[in-house]
Amino acid sequence: MIRPHILHRWLTLLCVLAASFVAHAQAPGSRAIEIPKWFTESFLDFRDEVRDAARDHKRVMVYFGQDGCPYCKALMEVDFGQPDIVATTRRDFVAIALNLWGDRETTWIDGRTMPEKELATALKVQFTPTLLFLDEKGGIALRLNGYLPPESFRVALDYASRRGERQEAFTDYLARRTHGKAAAASASGPLPGGGAPDLPRMLRSGKPVLVVFGYDGCRDCEELRRDGFARPEVKELLARFAVVELDLAGKRKVVTPEGQDSDERRWARSLQVVYGPTLVFLDAGGHEVFRSEGYLKPFHLASTLDYVASGAYRDEPNFQRYVQKRADGLRAQGRVVDLWE
Repeated sequence: MIRPHILHRWLTLLCVLAASFVAHAQAPGSRAIEIPKWFTESFLDFRDEVRDAARDHKRVMVYFGQDGCPYCKALMEVDFGQPDIVATTRRDFVAIALNLWGDRETTWIDGRTMPEKELATALKVQFTPTLLFLDEKGGIALRLNGYLPPESFRVALDYASRRGERQEAFTDYLARRTHGKAAAASASGPLPGGGAPDLPRMLRSGKPVLVVFGYDGCRDCEELRRDGFARPEVKELLARFAVVELDLAGKRKVVTPEGQDSDERRWARSLQVVYGPTLVFLDAGGHEVFRSEGYLKPFHLASTLDYVASGAYRDEPNFQRYVQKRADGLRAQGRVVDLWE
């Protein structure tokens, strides 16, 4: 005889599979993101998942995505198209996919039960993909807010699988592995509007402040300067900010918004900035109101800048909803919107 709790788990799994099938059947074919078959079909009780993964000397990797997201597609097709990345992920992690807008019931580490979309809100997921690497007790060992190209993603997997958070910050590990060096300026020169890193002085300009964190040798930082900040629309939006570029590994003196003396590296660590490029937005009072981490194409870069410059973040706390509204508005004006331009 099948024990009741075993029967319940199998019935739940059948419901999960059925819901997954229906969702897949309803999703527009051209926009649906194909999740690799080796991802785990989970009951979504993360207490059990963390415990079972630890028993097998693995960690849980939680993926938040959404259909129509070009960065999610790049993660699935480009990063997980690399045999070595797939092999590492399958060996060291239990991969579980969640839908940013999904209704499947989840039970988080603290025992709270809620739909996927509410869990995303509780965990402050603003970008897709977002990846959470959970340690053996369910704590977040590493969080990736946005897409990382294969070179950087390999480093992230290695860091999380080696329990690197116990030895050093991911920023230091990434810089060391990608041969980043402390440097005040890059070969491409300073950003438009860049100034001395005296944040109180910059705040007195009356403009919101944009702090761009990067490091020398960061390919994504170079692409941001070359392809992103060079766009006319982006330049126009940047003019609405006081902009400063800081080096994640740098030693230049920084006066923080609170008026305290620090340096680039220490202040980045205090803000828990772990990746380059990261854009941190401060309001007139010096309070962080938004940040963007990870690889950005020009449309999403412009959307990020506009989200803060327009003050939309005050009324629409969900950045993904704002992006969709902005895209729809541009299309209504007859403009072509390419999310991966």
